Amino acid sequence: MSGLFELGFAASPSVLAAALAIDLAFGELPAVAHPVVWMGHIARRLERALPTEGAQRQLCAGALLALLVPLGFAGASLALLALSRAWPLAHWLVQVLVLTAMFAARALGDAAREVAHALRAGALERARFGLRSLCSRDASRLTEPELIGATIESVAENASDSFVAPIFYYVLLGLPGAVLYRAVNTLDALVGYHGRYEYLGKASARLDDVLNFIPARITAGLLLLAGALQGKDARRGLLTWRRDAATTASPNAGRPMAAMAGLLGVRLEKAGHYGLGDARVLLAEPLIADAWRVVRLAFALTALLALAAAAQRG
Repeated sequence: MSGLFELGFAASPSVLAAALAIDLAFGELPAVAHPVVWMGHIARRLERALPTEGAQRQLCAGALLALLVPLGFAGASLALLALSRAWPLAHWLVQVLVLTAMFAARALGDAAREVAHALRAGALERARFGLRSLCSRDASRLTEPELIGATIESVAENASDSFVAPIFYYVLLGLPGAVLYRAVNTLDALVGYHGRYEYLGKASARLDDVLNFIPARITAGLLLLAGALQGKDARRGLLTWRRDAATTASPNAGRPMAAMAGLLGVRLEKAGHYGLGDARVLLAEPLIADAWRVVRLAFALTALLALAAAAQRG
């Protein structure tokens, strides 16, 4: 059992620190070398071979997809670690580069700033296009306040999906844990939504809900702490979280979004779906930067906690 942990199921503080530094300095890896891009390509290829008719057949095929892709990539990460084990520097570098690809702190901030810059320049269409990097919502008819709200929501929600959750699973289960989480999350983004994939994507969506249950709530708590450290009303954030978080269809997404709505004193809503917070402050472009500052500090707190936990486990 100890050999398994040495092989990859134990988190390394030096690997985590280096991965965080690379993301901070350079952002995402090139697409050709990005494991998450590979996950998407393989998932799409497998999806084309799966049944498109019959609820029962789609459910079974979707469950198989939800198991094969995450377990396959987690197994591949273990194989890489095993193959590189004889060369300590290569072994360390493999872990750093793979882990770097599992989270996207800088990319999230860059995407939010792109929307803010477009709005500041009065380029509404460019802002709508930029929102596509943050969420799958149809932005073609969103007004400026709706674009601002959607950006703030996406920054808060992705704080969990794109950073806190993969690092949580890295600390818990090492590199295979982070890879497995990211593969499940990628599948959820590709097939785990209503419409054409109502049944084919159900297993991926439910598995993603399970894996995000704890990280989403940790993220909301860290956002409240970060907001309090920046002088925002954390009590209002907590009350909004408790009151409104369950109004979203997702059991997890509403937690960080409601906390952020309360901290900023804004109303975040998707027409016909949910409403979070109270409109104490009108939605305006500078609030995007305000939300990002809260998320950025929450990321710093996450990194410190994760490094401490990894050091203690090591």
